Amino acid sequence: MRALFYVLSAFAVIGLAVWAYDQNHRTQQAISEARELRREIRSLREALSVQRAEWAYLNRPERLRALAEMNFARLGLMPLVSSQFGQIDEVAYPGTVAPQEGSL
Repeated sequence: MRALFYVLSAFAVIGLAVWAYDQNHRTQQAISEARELRREIRSLREALSVQRAEWAYLNRPERLRALAEMNFARLGLMPLVSSQFGQIDEVAYPGTVAPQEGSL
C-alpha cells in the first residue's frame, strides 16, 4: 500500500512539475508578446507625432493662402467672410416640423 502511495505521489509531483513548466512557458510568451506590442505602440506613436508635425507644417495659413493665390484661376477660391455662414435656426433637422408664423 505504501509503494502505491509513493508511486502516486511521484506521478503527482511529476504532473505538477509539467503543469508549472507549462504555466511558466505561457507566462514568458505573454510577457514577450506584451513587450513586442509596447514596442509597436511606441513606434506608431512616434510616427503619429511626425505626421501631426507634418500636417501642422503643411496647414500653415500663410502657405495655404499662397497656394490659393497661385491657383486662383484654376480653383476660383475666395476668402471666407462671416456672411457665408448661416444661423443655427436656419438648419432644418429631419423629423421636426418648422414652427409656423403666429403660433405659440
